[in-house]
Amino acid sequence: MPKNSNLKSILIIGSGPIVIGQACEFDYSGSQSLRSLREDGIETILINSNPATIMTDPSMADHVYLLPLNTKSIIKILKEHPQIDAVLPTMGGQTALNLCIEADEKGIWKDFGVELIGVDINAINITEDREQFRELMGKIGVGMAPQATATSFLKGKEIAQEFGFPLCIRASYTLGGAGAAIVHEEEDFDKLLRRGLEISPIHEVMIDKAMMGWKEYELELLRDKNDNVVIICSIENMDPMGIHTGDSITVAPAMTLSDRTYQKMRDMAIKMMRSIGDFEGGCNVQFAVSPDEKEEIIAIEINPRVSRSSALASKATGYPIAKIATKLAIGYTLDELDNQITKSTSALFEPTLDYVIVKIPRWNFDKFEGSDRTLGLQMKAVGEVMGIGRSFQEALHKATQSLEIKRNGLGADGKGYKDYNQIIDKLTNASWDRVFVIYDAIAMGIPLSQIYDITKIDMWYLKQYEELFQLEKEISTYTIDALDRDLLLEAKQKGYGDRQIAHMLGCLESQVYNKRDEFNIQRVFKLVDTCAAEFTAKTPYYYSTFENVVETASGEIYTHNESIVSDKKKIVVLGSGPNRIGQGIEFDYCCVHGVLAAAECGYETIMINCNPETVSTDFDTADKLYFEPVFWEHIYDIIRHEKPEGVIVQLGGQTALKLAEKLTKYGIKIIGTSFESLDLAEDRGSFSSLLKENNIPYPEFGIAENADEALELADKLDFPILVRPSYVLGGQGMKIVINKEDLIEHVVDLLRRMPNNKLLLDHYLDGAIEAEADAICDADGNVYIIGIMEHIEPCGVHSGDSNATLPAFNLGDLVMQQIIDHTHTIARALNTVGLINIQFAIKHDIVYIIEANPRASRTVPFIAKAYKEPYVNYATKVMLGAKKVTDFDFKPQLDGYAIKQPVFSFNKFPNVDKRLGPEMKSTGESILFIDSLKDDEFYDLYSRRKMYLSK
Repeated sequence: MPKNSNLKSILIIGSGPIVIGQACEFDYSGSQSLRSLREDGIETILINSNPATIMTDPSMADHVYLLPLNTKSIIKILKEHPQIDAVLPTMGGQTALNLCIEADEKGIWKDFGVELIGVDINAINITEDREQFRELMGKIGVGMAPQATATSFLKGKEIAQEFGFPLCIRASYTLGGAGAAIVHEEEDFDKLLRRGLEISPIHEVMIDKAMMGWKEYELELLRDKNDNVVIICSIENMDPMGIHTGDSITVAPAMTLSDRTYQKMRDMAIKMMRSIGDFEGGCNVQFAVSPDEKEEIIAIEINPRVSRSSALASKATGYPIAKIATKLAIGYTLDELDNQITKSTSALFEPTLDYVIVKIPRWNFDKFEGSDRTLGLQMKAVGEVMGIGRSFQEALHKATQSLEIKRNGLGADGKGYKDYNQIIDKLTNASWDRVFVIYDAIAMGIPLSQIYDITKIDMWYLKQYEELFQLEKEISTYTIDALDRDLLLEAKQKGYGDRQIAHMLGCLESQVYNKRDEFNIQRVFKLVDTCAAEFTAKTPYYYSTFENVVETASGEIYTHNESIVSDKKKIVVLGSGPNRIGQGIEFDYCCVHGVLAAAECGYETIMINCNPETVSTDFDTADKLYFEPVFWEHIYDIIRHEKPEGVIVQLGGQTALKLAEKLTKYGIKIIGTSFESLDLAEDRGSFSSLLKENNIPYPEFGIAENADEALELADKLDFPILVRPSYVLGGQGMKIVINKEDLIEHVVDLLRRMPNNKLLLDHYLDGAIEAEADAICDADGNVYIIGIMEHIEPCGVHSGDSNATLPAFNLGDLVMQQIIDHTHTIARALNTVGLINIQFAIKHDIVYIIEANPRASRTVPFIAKAYKEPYVNYATKVMLGAKKVTDFDFKPQLDGYAIKQPVFSFNKFPNVDKRLGPEMKSTGESILFIDSLKDDEFYDLYSRRKMYLSK
């Protein structure tokens, strides 16, 4: 039983739809928290409006409410569950904290006798109200940058006059740095001050003297009711002050901090946490440190909740912060809890790492044409990756290989910048790809002192980069046959991929791989043990590295591999890598369910993924977790080591699917739909032939490889024409063109961005209704349609950006029958084994096929939540051949309709065109249940359905 025996039933508030600044790290925290409470026999009630997450799965809590996050919903839940004793709001990011404060101000918690645990209201108010926070820091002797609060435009102008420029403007009670800006020039100040005051829900901004060039650090803390405090992780931002931590490259543990200053920072953080309130749980503290020998420390802010960084810190250390913070909130003390890593010592310890982690954000600027791509105080990243290595260089390379932006790592891939002015501009105006540009600058011969003067990135990091480039230069003087073992081993230990080494040597990747085999330079796997091997680690959580061979006294030669291979049947599930628009948290949901279903079928489950924000990379989701890039070389080495029965690729989005061809080529079995079928669905020509053979209508189309061919096709197809590149995700590069000028411009632009890509030109069915179906199909051709959704917006708005209703609301019987028949026919014709998603355009009662994806789709979690059925579990068992579709007793339950509503993050990009088209722009989604089509919310959505449609 928990130490506080009064707590029998707890309400957890989730973070709602994914937006820039608040992503699936809170799904991870919330899921861990729910499991933690259940271990103690506590009833859990969850409110969250996001259908794509594991957190809102019916198996996660005793009662899941997929409702809008507002006080009306809170009151409804408290009335239905008068037994609720307490609310835990610290697992749902800023959204949950803001809702908790609003409910408190309205007296809701008091009216229902609900206690607040894990934080107290005063702590939230003190940390969010920057004026109060500054006063408190002054009282306890913690230094801060000169700053003042403005609640009016006039007051803001007065402060600016007093402080001088550059200045920082930060809006109170906002998320992901919304409304924050650095102001260098007086003429920009008025506009940015006005914006900050408008964005803040209490119309207040803090204006502080910009500490440009100072180094930035974060500490993750946990405190229990006996006032024991532990620092779980120190995180250093490679980027100096001035860039939001969510957009910074971060490193753990801190690399360039003297021990004396670290101890001082530790003491300050503990003092700050104790001063803001008397509560048990997690806390994130941010500091700035002067870049000179003095190492002067000032506090930036403190967040009394688990944060984006605490998800990262949990994955970096293997210490599950959210799980332990939850235990502390219900009254346990740190010394009473098990250390989750060793299972033999207590949680009252501070992890020590014998490895380095590097986090790099993942941006999606290509989706926001005209957006300001420079980085600043307002977060713009949509996801992140983490690399683990024995050194900073290895971890940095692994993180860059995880990004999936067509780079093989730092440099050595022929894709670097060569223009001096462009390089200087990207360094000066912090660009999203600055992590690569530093390498290019060194390769060009720009001195480190100049790079430091421009970027203020610590010289230690720049020297690490320089070492990497020197190694590339040295290897480039060799041929593959002349390369010696020591040099190849050094390149691998520093994280260079075989592809990069092949580029340096002017040979094939396979030749480098064979050379490694010949020299016995094998990847070895190490446990993430966080106790630096002081105690034995028990967690099955691994990363790879390279070691020199050791010769024992008896002459035996070996490398130390900590990943012991069992003799059980194994299945590998490939994860979906970093979140981005078009491939988000819904694939994490699918991967987790795939892992659990494979375990139910008696397999040992192995997860490969590099996204620190997800539940799939929790160390106790799969039997074994390899925290590695979803990058061919890494995957192949894991598969050679583990020898699984096969690999599941259809749950990890496009990331996993893209590896299907290589897996097949190397004789590795793909579980479920074969590569040939996956490829057939992607290849527009072959797929159309399949439709033709089966008498299924599709819009007239053609394939062009240059602008001339596109113009020729346009005469046959008639405008408007939908132009799209092959093998892309989330409608990337898709556009509706209405004349030849538009067509030429778009085709030239696409081929410049994606050379050698085949372009598909379809006649766009103007005014058509769009619908989609998801189905499960087995090897015997049995098909079960799990859901047919009708889009409220017309055809031409990407399905991920459309409001979609389940079931369909105004398709007649004739149309529905065509959809059912076509779905069955296509699923069988593609030899689908597992999931398939098919999209349709309906015009004049004829159903045309837009595309088919024989894999898990973005909509599967939504349908599973709406119908209360574990469809991914069923589909995985079908893929594994353990069950047939006919073995399941399907019982979907839904009264009325469920609407999938897209959520956008346009507020991060004020100047961007907000119109919708065939390229996806939404960052998340919520679910809305309505009883009937007469509902006001449905009526409102339907009346606006064409408003944002653009070409």
